[in-house]
Amino acid sequence: MIHYELVCDQGHEFDGWFASSDAYDKQALHGRVGCTHCGSTVIEKQLMAPGIPSKSNRKSEVFPMHSGPTDPRAAQMLQMMREYRKHVDANSEDVGKNFAEEARKIHYKETEERGIRGQATRDEAIGLLEEGIEVHPLPVLPEEGN
Repeated sequence: MIHYELVCDQGHEFDGWFASSDAYDKQALHGRVGCTHCGSTVIEKQLMAPGIPSKSNRKSEVFPMHSGPTDPRAAQMLQMMREYRKHVDANSEDVGKNFAEEARKIHYKETEERGIRGQATRDEAIGLLEEGIEVHPLPVLPEEGN
């Protein structure tokens, strides 16, 4: 994954995460990278300091945050994410840390087909996708961090 600080032609600054620099280039070329403030697809990467891991090579417990005027669409998006999570919770079985194993059993018809949710590591999720097993990350809601 690669993180870019971006700016649109209207001067709005925002950031984005991409699978690779090539992935960013392809998405930007096809107008798939849009400003989070105004929707403009005329985007440029900003000059950034390189991300050099700390000596301990441990992941930071610091999370990107935003403060300031909120786009009115943000509240609507948050409500949509809450409704999506509520729907998923009501229509799937929580298999916890056995998600990857259960997803494979369902895909290979070793158990009954049903909607499931749970936890998977990044490597497990990539492995499932490489096997052609359709999985999707669930949005993390602000109240889940409290």
